[in-house]
Amino acid sequence: MVTTFVAEKGGALSVLIPSAAHVYWPPVSAPPEAPWLWFAIQTRPRHEKKVNSELREKGINSFLPLHREKRRWSDRSQWVELPMFSQYLFVRMPISGDSRLRVLQTTGVVQFVGATGRGVPIPDDQIESLLAMVSRGIPTVSHEFLRVGQRVRIRGGVLEGIVGILSAIRNEKSLVVSVDLIQKSVAIRIDGFDVEPA
Repeated sequence: MVTTFVAEKGGALSVLIPSAAHVYWPPVSAPPEAPWLWFAIQTRPRHEKKVNSELREKGINSFLPLHREKRRWSDRSQWVELPMFSQYLFVRMPISGDSRLRVLQTTGVVQFVGATGRGVPIPDDQIESLLAMVSRGIPTVSHEFLRVGQRVRIRGGVLEGIVGILSAIRNEKSLVVSVDLIQKSVAIRIDGFDVEPA
């Protein structure tokens, strides 16, 4: 295609401009998609369920592990669902983007857990073990946080694949599942299950 431009002094200048089909534009390199990682969120006391609900309304993938406890009052007793880890829940999101800001703007959220409040990713296997226990309705009890000990994986049965630290509580074999970042642990009884080193 030939295009004519009129010069300042009245002269004309013809320039050959290739059609758009022949113009080479260097490809714009799209940024690689940010990986989705698990982060721990600290909440105000007794705000875990409210924060979890609001995060889900915002379309943010959140996980609040709950367990059942029997509570007694003067006139009655009742089973209630309580957060497994008081003042903590988990979100799965990309590192980049506006997800972090949307989480922090949620009523009841204190901060991301980790250095300078920016959050440190939690290994997938720690969250997957919690998800497996919660989804299968396995009873849990709070346990002191353990960092050392033999890591084992359960083979077979409803606990298949859950990884944790082998321990003994009151002479019963238990598996302690820990979330290192928030230094919280829960224990499940595993008598009768086969285990192997993880």
